[in-house]
This record gives sequence, structure tokens and C-alpha cells, in this order.
Amino acid sequence: MLDQNLSRYIWTHTRPQQLWILFVVAVSMIPYFMSFNLPKMIVNGPIQGAGFEDPNATQTFSRIAFDLPWVGNIVLFDGVEVTRLGMLMALSAVFLGLVIINGLFKFYINIYKGKLGERLLRRIRFTLVDQILRFPPATFKRIKGAEVSSMVKDEVEPLGGYTGDAFVAPALLGGQALTALAFIFVQSVPLGLITAVLVAVQALIIPRMRRRLLVLGRMRQLTARELAGRVSEIVDGVNTIHSYDTSNYERADISDRLGRIFKIRFDIYQWKFLVKFINNFLSSITPFLFYSVGGYLALNGQLDVGQLVAVIAAYKDLPGPLKELIDWDQLRQDVQVKYQQVINQFAVDGMIDPALQDPATDTATARLAPPLAAVNLSVMDDSSAVGLNRVNFALYPGQAVAIVGTAGSGSEILAEALARIVWPTGGKVVAGEADLLTLPEALTGRTITYADSDTYFFFGTLGDNLLYGLKHAPTAPEGDDTAALTWNRKESLLAGNPHYDSACDWIDYASVGANGPEGLLPAVFAVLDTVGMTKDVLDLALRSTVNPANHGDLAQSIVTMRHTLHDTLLEQNLDGLIVPFEPGAYNVEATVFENLLFGNAILPELRSGVITSNPYFRQVLEAQGLGDRLYAMGIEVARNAVELFSDLPPDHPFFQQLTFMTADDIPDYQLLLQKLDSGSAAATEADRAAMIRLSFDYIEPRHRFGLLTADLMAAIVAFRAVFLDGLPDDLRQGIEPYDPDGYIVSGTLLDNMLFGRISQKYRDGADRIYAAVAALLPKLGLYDTVLAVGLDFHVGAGGKRLTNAQRQKLSMARALIRHSDYYIFNRPLSALDGRVQMQLLGKTLEFLRQGGRDPGIAWVVSSPRMAERFDRVVVLDRGTVVDDGTYADLAQKNGVFKDLISS
Repeated sequence: MLDQNLSRYIWTHTRPQQLWILFVVAVSMIPYFMSFNLPKMIVNGPIQGAGFEDPNATQTFSRIAFDLPWVGNIVLFDGVEVTRLGMLMALSAVFLGLVIINGLFKFYINIYKGKLGERLLRRIRFTLVDQILRFPPATFKRIKGAEVSSMVKDEVEPLGGYTGDAFVAPALLGGQALTALAFIFVQSVPLGLITAVLVAVQALIIPRMRRRLLVLGRMRQLTARELAGRVSEIVDGVNTIHSYDTSNYERADISDRLGRIFKIRFDIYQWKFLVKFINNFLSSITPFLFYSVGGYLALNGQLDVGQLVAVIAAYKDLPGPLKELIDWDQLRQDVQVKYQQVINQFAVDGMIDPALQDPATDTATARLAPPLAAVNLSVMDDSSAVGLNRVNFALYPGQAVAIVGTAGSGSEILAEALARIVWPTGGKVVAGEADLLTLPEALTGRTITYADSDTYFFFGTLGDNLLYGLKHAPTAPEGDDTAALTWNRKESLLAGNPHYDSACDWIDYASVGANGPEGLLPAVFAVLDTVGMTKDVLDLALRSTVNPANHGDLAQSIVTMRHTLHDTLLEQNLDGLIVPFEPGAYNVEATVFENLLFGNAILPELRSGVITSNPYFRQVLEAQGLGDRLYAMGIEVARNAVELFSDLPPDHPFFQQLTFMTADDIPDYQLLLQKLDSGSAAATEADRAAMIRLSFDYIEPRHRFGLLTADLMAAIVAFRAVFLDGLPDDLRQGIEPYDPDGYIVSGTLLDNMLFGRISQKYRDGADRIYAAVAALLPKLGLYDTVLAVGLDFHVGAGGKRLTNAQRQKLSMARALIRHSDYYIFNRPLSALDGRVQMQLLGKTLEFLRQGGRDPGIAWVVSSPRMAERFDRVVVLDRGTVVDDGTYADLAQKNGVFKDLISS
């Protein structure tokens, strides 16, 4: 937990380190004080000649001796006799040594402070995230994720810098300031009094003036946090914004918020620099008094020049520590306020007991006592709207119960309560006799599986998200010997973070029915088949770019399959279905650009949109006489496109056939053609480049403008050879040429299998290719390997790279792969049509009964007719259970259920 007082929290968790660094600071004051006295010794001694009146005079340097009671004088070192010049050099060397020693002390102290601060910042951030994970479910309806993440990431950032300075800074800076002030007093009491008065004025005035900065800083923090939350809302609701044409309203709101932040920040700048001006003025007036008063005292013989020089040198080291001490005091107040605001936001009532979230690895045989039941369960939301009212419900192992109800009936809330997603406001949910909220998550989180339509997936691969529900605790054994821990784990322990490592194997294989990693993929494929997602994953795999180094001999197997596929199509008289890439031939189904390079562009500067700016490409293009020909081709492409599509609406389906131009581009090309046709101005380099780029995406069988002649195709093939042979060294790695017997790393799996393009002559060519590939993969033993590649597909933020139907299927697969005592399904497949839902429901019930398993299943169905497949039907209406029985009985009984199936 976080203490209300920041300084006490810091001291509690860093006491030994703070004591050590305070000791180091105390020791550092010795050479610091010595460095003040040396300038006086140098000026009065060898420079002014005190003790060296005789040109041949010498003095003893570095004699070490001291007196002890009852012992007498003890001499450790007699010293060295040196001349006046030797004394000057020796004292100067000592001064340089003290400068180095003081610098090393500062270096060590700053490094130690930084490490201390970062370690405590790590502890604070982890504690905050730990508290988020213990928030009661209702809390997440009132907070914005962006604001909370902003607090964890940004608002506690200054606490790390302050931690190292919390006790060290006042000791170090205060010690330096007092040392300098004491030295000035020793040299001259009047100058010491002047310094003390001005220091006192600074110490009183500056902190008071900076209080206004603290208020402005709090305002800035709150407005910045609100801005982060508002931007997050815009990102999450961007589809709604576009649908209702409210983008300008959002711009106005953001502008208003930025205006308030600007005013606050401008006020901070004005006040900060006013304070700085006054502080600098007070610091600068002291040397004036030193020179005037000190000079007067020196002229009257009350102060020698060496003392005055020493005082001025000592004062040079006073404003710095003093200013930093005042800054430290402001920082202390500022971070205390920020710390208080953060912990107040995280001080939530009813947080989950930390003991309930302790990791456990010995729960493989743990089971919930039956039944899983709601006892007089009532649920109300924050507005006191009743969701459930004194509901009684029991689910036993082996039962399959359909929960039926319209929107607002409470059926969904009942499912959420059974899965501990919402907490009761009255009554309770029990497992046997135990209240579900008192049981550890290590038990309930493994024995109860929940899935609903509101899917969420973490940023990562499809496989990571599919197996996410199996990552309860590290399965690899971990030792407690600190000496054997890695550096990161040692730091974790010192920062109060958990000592288990996210890099360990966290998969609970036993909960899948597997003995180890080798049994995992069959279980994954089984659940994918059950939810009807195998074809989707295979599609994702075929469209994926794969690094063959991560998949054994997959690359060579795909190349072998490439030839087998072509042979198979030849046997089926479908050899024209794929037009292969051949080094000496033009591929009419590929773009002009693909035929020019005969490879994939890897470097950004060699992509089709910008390659015309590359000097080498332009040079070869002109040398081969293709520049003018592609320019003329581009003009004809533009002319045909403008003539055919300029009068069509932007959303016309014909535009989907245009790979080289969008509906928004047509007016621009129309103007460019008018300019070129009128002859009012010659074509610029930009105009030529635009037209050449337009020709790059042309495919004759698809666009059918009749622009590709045999002569032009031969010229493009000739260009290809010259271009690839003469590639400069800096570009040679930027293109991966097509190799009939090699794997194209930058291409997708399907591209490597085809090594060509699907012919436009076949209307169902893509479907035929997919069927041929799907049939060939099992025969070659590649099906499981390729399907596993699909598991590496990155789903994006929140799984948004998947369709809504795919997300719901994946959510179901994530639930089914776990072996649990109870499964709670809350309209999990609502994005699918009713027929598909019925199919997947039947397959799911059958899957959960395999292998002698007999879990309890509660399913909030999307349609009352789906309840026919269940042993028992529970009907809710207006937050209460109104019917409970078999489907056949309830269908004959006059009541809510009969009305629902009749409607």
C-alpha cells in the first residue's frame, strides 16, 4: 500500500540506502571544506610571498603530525622542503586533486541517487498497477483508461527524481551551503553577516512566491490528464464521430481544452521567470557588497587580500547549493501534491484482498464444491437501477442450462455474476457453501470459464491471445537463492516487484489435458475446429510473411509444394490458373512494376510510389528508352480512366477495379491532362514521374486498355536484366529477386506457393487456388505447420485486425481450450447469424462432453429456440426468474417462454 505521506513512504522503503548515502555526503564535506581554504593559502603564501621573503627560502610541504594526550607529538610524515615556485605548484596540484575528489563524490552520489529514485519509481508504478488489478468491477465503469495510464506513466515520473533527493539533497546542499557560509564567517564576520542576511531573505521570499507555481502545476496536471482521457475517447469512438459528422465538434472541444492548458502553462512561465529574476538579483547583489565592503576592509587593513579572494571563491559555491535547496523545497511540495492526487485516485473502497490473487501452481486437482449457485442474488448499478432482484439459481456439474431473456431481463447480469464479473449488492453467489468472492482467483479463475460478446484481445499474436487463459503462474521451478538470480530479478526484489519472470513458461498444460508443449497444438487445432475458425486461421497464415529461420525447414517445404501445386494443376488441366514468374518472360497477370523489378522491393526508396526519385532507376529507365514509353503509357491510362470513370459517383463499385487511381485522384489527373493537351506548359519532372507511376500498376487482362504491346513487354524484360545486374551495393539488399527454386522471404506464404499470379480468365480462380492449396497441405504434411503460422498473426490493438465474427470465435476458442468445472457463455456468438450460432452451439456442447468431461454449462442464448439443445431452461424477466424447467415443458406452458418462442 502507498503511505499518505511521501517522505515517510520513501524512508520506509529506502532507509538503509538513505543512511549510506547520507554517510557518503558527510564524508564528502571534508574535501569540500579543504578546497575553500586552499585559494587563501596559495594567494597569501607563494603568490604574495609570505614566508618566502628570502629568495632562497624554503617551506615544508605536506608535514603530517598531531599531538595525543599522554603520548606527545606524533609525526607520520616530515614533509618535503620546497621553494616558492615548488610550493605554488604543490598547492595547485592539491587544489586540482581536491577538485577531482569532489567531482568523484558528486558523480557517485548522483548515480546512487538516480538508481535509488528509479527503483522506488518502479515500486510505485507496480503498486499502482497492482491496485488497478484489485479494483472492484464497478470502478472500471467510472474511470477512463487513458487517465489511469497517464497517472501511472507520467504523473508519478517526478517522484523518481525526488526519491534520491528526499533526504540526500537537503543534507548535501545544506551541508555545502553551511560549509561555505561558515568559511566566510571564519574569514570575516561582517561579510558573513551580509551573506547570512541575504541568504535568509532568499530562503523566505522565494518559497512563498513559488506557492503560486504549485497551484498552477496542479491545474496543469488535472487538465492534461483530462485531455489524455478525451483523446482516448476520440480514438475509441472514431466510428461514431464519423457516422454522426461530429468531427468538428470534437475539434472545437480539443481546441478549448488546449486553450485552457495554454493559459495555465503561460501563467506558469510568467511566474517562474519572475521568481527566477528576483532570485538571480538577490544572488548577484552579494558580490557587489563583497567587492565594496570587503574592498573597504582590505584597504583599512582589517582583511587581507587572500581572505577576500577566499571569501569570493567560497561565495561562488554558495548560490548554487542555495538555489538548488530552494528548488528542492518546491519539488518536495510539488511531488507531495502529485503523489497525494494519485493515491487519492487509487484509493477505492472494496478492493480485492491481495491474498485472493496470490499465484498458485498446485491447483491442478482443486475443484469448486457444487453447485455454483445464486442465493437471493440482487444486483444494482451506480444509478440504483435494479438488474437482478432476489434471484435463486443453481448450476450443477453435468448440467447444460440455457438462460433465456430479452434485453433488460437480467439474463446477462446473472451470467456476469456467476463469473464474478459483477458483484452482488444483495445475496451472494456461492460454490457449495463458500461465497465466491472469498475464494482465491487461482481457484475460481481456473474452474470457471466465461465468454461473452464483448471481446477484448491484448496487443500480440492470435496464438498469444488464444492461450492467454492458461497463463496462471510460471510452471518452471524458481529458486530462492538471491546470488543465482539474474540482474533484472534482483532489481525486481529490491523494488518490491514479484520475483517470478514473465519470460518463464506460464502455460498450464494440465488444464488443456496435455503433458507438455508437444500436446498443445492438437488441443489448439481442436478448439479452432469446434468454433469454425480453422479456415480463418489458414487464410491468415497464407497471407502472412514468415521468417523461415523461425520455422525449421518450412521454406524448402514450401518451394517443394510450389512445384507440386503446379504439377497438380497441370494434371487437372488447370495449368493456366497460375501464370508463373519466369526470368526471361513478361507475366501478363502481374503489374508493370513487378515485371520491371522481377522481385520485391524491401527498401522504402525502391517502392513503386517513390522509386522514380531514385537516380539509378531513372538512369537505367532512360538508357533503355523506357522513360518516354512508360510516360506515354501513363498518359493513356489516365486518359482512359478519366473518360470512363469521371462521371461516376465516388462509391461506385467500378472503382474497386482501379488499382492505380482512386475516385479522389481523377480530378487531379483530369487537370493534368488538360494542361498537357493544351500545350500551355511543358511537362515538369513531377508530371512525368506522376504519369510513369500511374503505369506501374497497370495489368492488361484486368484493366484491358490495350496498352501493353509485345514490343513494350520485351523492353520491360530487357530493362529487368540490366537493372538487376547493375544494382549498386547500397541498393542490392533493397530488392529480393524472384527465384523459381528459392523462398521469397519478403513474400507471403501464398505468394511463395504460387510463385506467380492467378489468371483473370477464371472467375473463381482464387477459390480454386485456395481449394487446391488446402487439399495439398495435408498430403505434404504441412497442414499443421502452416496452421501454426496463422497463430503468429498479429491481431492488433484490441484485436481490431480481426473481424467481429472472428473476434467472437477466437473468444470462444480461448474459453474452450481450458478444462474447467463450469462454463458461463453470455451471448458469445451474437455477431454470427442464427444458423451458424446453432451449428457452433451444438459443436461446443459436444466438445465439452468429450473425454469423460462433465462440466456445468450455463449459456445465455441469443434466440429462445436455441434452448432446445439444453437439459434445462431458466427464463428471466425484469430481473427475476419466472420459469425453470425443460424446453418441452416450458414450450407447452403458458408463460413468458412460450411468448418468446412464438414471437
